[in-house]
Amino acid sequence: MLKIIVPVKQVPDIENVEFDREEGRIDRGSAESKPNPFDLNALEEALLLKEEVGGEIITVSMGPPYAESTLRKILARGADRAILLTDKSFAAADTLSTSMTLATTIKRIGDFDLIVCGEKTVDGDTGQVGPEIAELLDIPHVAFVSEVLERNDSGLKVSSDVWGKDYVKRLEFPALITVTKDVNEPRLPKLRDMLDAREAEIERWGFDDLSSLLERDRVGLKGSPTSVDEMEIAPEVEGKGEIFRDDPPEAASKLVRGLGDEGVLEADK
Repeated sequence: MLKIIVPVKQVPDIENVEFDREEGRIDRGSAESKPNPFDLNALEEALLLKEEVGGEIITVSMGPPYAESTLRKILARGADRAILLTDKSFAAADTLSTSMTLATTIKRIGDFDLIVCGEKTVDGDTGQVGPEIAELLDIPHVAFVSEVLERNDSGLKVSSDVWGKDYVKRLEFPALITVTKDVNEPRLPKLRDMLDAREAEIERWGFDDLSSLLERDRVGLKGSPTSVDEMEIAPEVEGKGEIFRDDPPEAASKLVRGLGDEGVLEADK
């Protein structure tokens, strides 16, 4: 039976979130939180593999205690086990520190076959964590998987979309892939599963649970070699429009004159 691990991140609704200019970060409390959309594609791929060859799906998330709500949504969609990494030591982590904590957690979980990550998160948009986990665990990985061509209990055949080119690759387990939104269509949870997930056990691990494998200065802010020095938010610009209902030649002339008045085109003298 395969053991499949799906890291998941709780992210804010990016359309409504506010930004803390002084701290140079997203104000995560300013908008509703939800599972990172790309991670739902990762979970769906894990479910498809489990349905085809059998296995257990373990989802792992690092965040504050309220990130438990995201893990319950993942359990409702079909994950078998959920682990929440929550500790003040983990706060303010960059991608490397996050990857270090997740990789160490996976080591503590034990033998695994496949790690499936979303290609990126909508709040960070770096696409770094998946490949960094693979490098820290010294396992092969393929990023930007847009199609899984073959699944079996020993590996995968995948198509990866890199810079507009498709590359077909074979992977033997243990391995890691990151998936794009084109790879599948995530299923919706059933009501019965949503109700069951409310009562499901979610394991909580802190730094002490990883301390035999990880030094404190490798996690959170202390373990983060990168930081945001400055954040600049572009001001909103309201557009304006005008509809010309004249005959086409006259409408075209008015359009050209209007664009000339706005400095977009050089109007005829």
